[in-house]
Amino acid sequence: MSDTTGSATGGEGPASGGSASDDGIRLQKVLANRGVASRRVAEQMIVEGRVRVNGLVVTELGRRIHPETDLVDVDGTAIQLDESKRYVILNKPTGVVSSMSDDRGRPDLRQFTTDWDERLYNVGRLDADTSGLLVLTNDGDLAHVLAHPKFGVTKVYIAKVEGQVLPQTIQRLIHGVELEDGRIATDKARLLDSSRGESLVELTLHSGKNRIVRRLMAEVGHPVVELVRRQFGPLHLGTLPVGAARELTTVERGALLTLSRRDGDTPTE
Repeated sequence: MSDTTGSATGGEGPASGGSASDDGIRLQKVLANRGVASRRVAEQMIVEGRVRVNGLVVTELGRRIHPETDLVDVDGTAIQLDESKRYVILNKPTGVVSSMSDDRGRPDLRQFTTDWDERLYNVGRLDADTSGLLVLTNDGDLAHVLAHPKFGVTKVYIAKVEGQVLPQTIQRLIHGVELEDGRIATDKARLLDSSRGESLVELTLHSGKNRIVRRLMAEVGHPVVELVRRQFGPLHLGTLPVGAARELTTVERGALLTLSRRDGDTPTE
């Protein structure tokens, strides 16, 4: 994301001096309104150099900002200022396609968005026969960073697979498996359990290739029986029931926006 109206100037050093904009809203008021801290505590944070506007430290209490365009972080964590943006986590059930409208009449994601007036879109996809964490949002910039493979956002899956997975199979997944569209290696892989002819495997990947977990496990001789995505970037599914959706907490929004702003300009090879 690029810096926009109201950005601090002066290079890499702290923007402790300089003139504040005559319009806009005082920084400490914005922080208080967004629930970061009381205005008095927010003022202390600013004086201590813990607050940045568009990447530059601000220490003057008279600084005014434009919440619609300026980017603010506290202690390195991004603060959501645009109240029109919505960030929702869904535990998608199996049998539901990752689309807001399906031309074949299959169950889609619209049924999970009725609690929000905004028009939400899914970030990336999960196969109809895969359950787990999906992000729904109306923030296009964030959606681009989360969904595009070049930014390297990791996903964690739990796969129930056929057969007893051996340690050498786990090592093969980590070192890389040759598929029809190229060699793929997991970022991490570990065996969670193995009994009664089935195994539970945890896989961490940043690849966005279609049905990648199912293809990987089939290639190493252990077809997937069930698949759940438990984590997407900094977000964890936790105890959210299957079929339930909720807005992200302040901490989760901060982690997601921090990731988006950090990775938006520095794609991973």
